[in-house]
Amino acid sequence: QVQLVESGGGLVQAGGSLRLSCAASGRTFSSYAMGWFRQGPGKEREFVATIGWSAASTYYQDSVKGRFTISRDNNKNTVYLQMNSLKPEDTAVYYCAARYTPYRGTYYTTQTEYRYWGQGTQVTVSS
Repeated sequence: QVQLVESGGGLVQAGGSLRLSCAASGRTFSSYAMGWFRQGPGKEREFVATIGWSAASTYYQDSVKGRFTISRDNNKNTVYLQMNSLKPEDTAVYYCAARYTPYRGTYYTTQTEYRYWGQGTQVTVSS
């Protein structure tokens, strides 16, 4: 069982930055692929970014490429989402997700591939 707790959301002006954190319980965090998803007002939840066991295995939604960076610290059982150059359309509840994988270079981009979810953290970008 893995429990995920997100933090770091808040209100920021357009062009600003935020760093989200997702702290995971469990002793095998390093064997989990991690993902960030978001759900904007009136929208479906969508994929944002994912990371495999290592920082070399990452993938981003096109709209956040070059602005967002996903990373992880396996010693702290934490995954991060650094968000720069924020836009009003980035306003959403951001969710952290996790799933076990035996494959080092593998990451996952769809919601159904993830088993564990956090409760979300609100990010609001004002124009």
